[in-house]
Amino acid sequence: MTRRLDTLFVRLAAVAVLAIPLASCLGGEEFQRGYMVDERALGQVTKGMSAEKVLDTLGTPSTVSTVGNRNWYYISQRSRRTFQFANETVVDQRVTAVYFDRNLRVERVALYGLQEGRVFDFLSRTTPTGGEDLSFVGQIFKGNTSFNPL
Repeated sequence: MTRRLDTLFVRLAAVAVLAIPLASCLGGEEFQRGYMVDERALGQVTKGMSAEKVLDTLGTPSTVSTVGNRNWYYISQRSRRTFQFANETVVDQRVTAVYFDRNLRVERVALYGLQEGRVFDFLSRTTPTGGEDLSFVGQIFKGNTSFNPL
């Protein structure tokens, strides 16, 4: 009887030792890259604020518009993978856009994401229509830009 218990204990111990590394492969991981939106800091950016003050509040943008640096974009991405060696799947992606006037004063702020497969501004609660800026933001969500938030 004692020998059976010893054998059973050894087998259970072996299964436990083998299960731990396997569980870590199956546990999944989540990754966050780029600018993670701080709602309080974003709330401090107001119309008429200077570009310098925006830099102090939000930090350096991920990218800026190519014409006059009048639009700043803070890009973030959350992805997940279920297995250690599997490809990542994007779970959420956000673009915080700060639009400036000619004097580099804030005109407005937008927080874009995808809702029901369409670009959506979570601050104004609207779906933007047309325009050069929407085209750029839309390309970020479609993966047509060379942005790497690392």
